[in-house]
Amino acid sequence: MQEPTFLILTALAEEPSHGYGVIRAVQTLSQGEVVLRPGTLYGALDRLSEQGLVEVDREEAVGGRLRRYYRLTSDGAAALSAQVERLRRNASAAEAGLRRFPNLGVAR
Repeated sequence: MQEPTFLILTALAEEPSHGYGVIRAVQTLSQGEVVLRPGTLYGALDRLSEQGLVEVDREEAVGGRLRRYYRLTSDGAAALSAQVERLRRNASAAEAGLRRFPNLGVAR
């Protein structure tokens, strides 16, 4: 799973959100390292929707424009959970390897 996808699913794990909310959440979650453009986000949301990982929660009109809210599905939550476990295993392996570099402050 690519980092932007992981962050989009993570952003939607807590509560449904509209596109701009997802963009802001991804930027916050990544501490500014990942900045999604609207075209990229909506393409990803369409793909994730086709895969059954997210779905439209609701739509509302705001200032004459339709705002669509997305939510994580149970399949999306399962995919995110599997990715979290994979990342934990990889991080543990990296930490184990880095223990030979005590000046980095990696716990022994």
